[in-house]
Amino acid sequence: MPNNTEKMRIFSRRALLIGGAQMLLFSLLAGRIYYLQILKGGNYRRMAEDNRINLRMVLPPRGKILDRFGTPLAVNDQTFRAVLLPEQISDTKSLNALIEEISQFVFLTKEEKQRIDRDMRERRSFNAILIKDNLSRDQMDRIAAHTPDLIGVDIDAGEIRTYPYGETTAHVLGYVGSVSRDDIDDAREEENEVLMTPGFHIGKNGIEKQYEKAMRGQMGDVEMEVNAHGRVVRELVRHDPIPGRDIALTLDIGLQQFTQKRVAAEEGASAVLMDIFTGDILALVSHPSFDPNLFTFGISNKDWLRLNRDIHAPLLNKAIGGTYAPGSTFKIITALAALDADVVSPKEKVFCPGHYELGEHVFHCWKSSGHGYVNLIDALAYSCDTYFYEVGKRVGIDKIRAMAQRFGFGEKVGLDLPHERSGFVPSRAWKKTSRHQEWQQGETLIAAIGQGFVLASPLQLAVMTARLANNGRAVFPHLVQKIGEESLTQKEWEDMGLNPDHIALVRRGMAAVVNREHGTASGAAISQRGMEMAGKTGSAQVRRISKAERLSGVIRNEDLPWRERDHALFVGYAPVSKPRYAVSVVVEHGGSGAHKAAPIARDILWECQKRYSS
Repeated sequence: MPNNTEKMRIFSRRALLIGGAQMLLFSLLAGRIYYLQILKGGNYRRMAEDNRINLRMVLPPRGKILDRFGTPLAVNDQTFRAVLLPEQISDTKSLNALIEEISQFVFLTKEEKQRIDRDMRERRSFNAILIKDNLSRDQMDRIAAHTPDLIGVDIDAGEIRTYPYGETTAHVLGYVGSVSRDDIDDAREEENEVLMTPGFHIGKNGIEKQYEKAMRGQMGDVEMEVNAHGRVVRELVRHDPIPGRDIALTLDIGLQQFTQKRVAAEEGASAVLMDIFTGDILALVSHPSFDPNLFTFGISNKDWLRLNRDIHAPLLNKAIGGTYAPGSTFKIITALAALDADVVSPKEKVFCPGHYELGEHVFHCWKSSGHGYVNLIDALAYSCDTYFYEVGKRVGIDKIRAMAQRFGFGEKVGLDLPHERSGFVPSRAWKKTSRHQEWQQGETLIAAIGQGFVLASPLQLAVMTARLANNGRAVFPHLVQKIGEESLTQKEWEDMGLNPDHIALVRRGMAAVVNREHGTASGAAISQRGMEMAGKTGSAQVRRISKAERLSGVIRNEDLPWRERDHALFVGYAPVSKPRYAVSVVVEHGGSGAHKAAPIARDILWECQKRYSS
């Protein structure tokens, strides 16, 4: 048995060990506390604050689109949407259960469920995630009644873009739609947070796309205090969004509606009306059209397939994106090129027997019996092909092309809309480079009457007419008059350097087209004194007529299948004495420009003059 001294020694040793262990434990604890509270205290305080405060983005009101008189063409209406609050969802299992639960109150397609799951995985910050937009009152009431059971679901107020004039303005305004993955990939990194905000829509076409940044505005945000369950306790700080700027167009909605109704009887058509001095587009119509409101929340597969499979191409803005052989309307360019090159004089006459021979090839005039002897004004008035075969041969394709370029052909004229096409005017060098073939003289003859390789859009035809009617000034078209308070209208244009006598001569020929007896558009004349119209008809073949078909007799355009009929064209301006407005009309597969396109152009110019002459 150990004695008392030995016992005391053992006790002291054990006490020392225990005390040392306690001191070590206390030191570790103190060090940890020092580390957490002193060294890392600031970080944890910020993390706690972040858990207590949520930041939510606030969408700015999108700028409106107005016509030239302030009539709203694109506006914002209030809508409500169901959103998901990611910070209240613990895991994927909870998310899937919640989606299935809310599906009992709001129908969700398979694609919508997949999108919610993808957005949840790719979310940034505390952005809410869109579940369903444009809720009905019944859907809102059902969600609200089950709010205690739908942890993580909230109802948010927003705006929906609507277009009061629907199809009438669709090709000009375009439409907005939900942000796609491609939109995010194409955007700058600092824009991604904005684009991923639920309910955010961006311009997908037309003015909506062209001026997206101006109409978008700047996002606001709200700092909200939340409890441990993520429920909002109170709003702490609000930074209001900056609304987008309104866009005022040059468009006259009254003329736009009139023009749309006027071409509605045709299967496919387009028309452009512009002020020759300012370049203002007063009406721009493509028919058939579509309802842009279908795209706001995502167009259905059924509607999308219907629009895409329609042979009349309702989604294509034919006024700027459709290109056609300009036909006899291009004779204006050939005439100016010949006068400028001094290869024809105003009084010189060419005999037209109904055809033109070049080597072994015979080129036919539209009038098989011929026009007899015609000068330049006669040739324009009666649209004599033979005359322009001859002067086209004299001037050559390269000079025709150079004149065409001065009038806006072969390149985009720069209208402030996306998807404008440039058309085409050939040259010797082009054929040598692209096709490795020499240019043939017969091809010049065909190009001289606006056929063959030559292609132009209705917008380019209107610009050509406006520049001619404006005494050879390089007027450019535009659709936007003001962005917010910033005016964009220009009224001074560069002189193109053309001989005024040449312009006057061609304009006399265009006046004769409409106002001379037997002029090709005499049936479409405006009889009101002081409002008379000048113009040029055109018919563009879309299929080659074989020799056998010609020998078999007269081929009537209306007897052919619709898609094989000629296009009908007309360009014009009014009034003849003091030109102010230019128009171009293309009726797809309409046959005769004189019978189809010219009456439409007449009615548009007549309506325009009535509106602005009072």
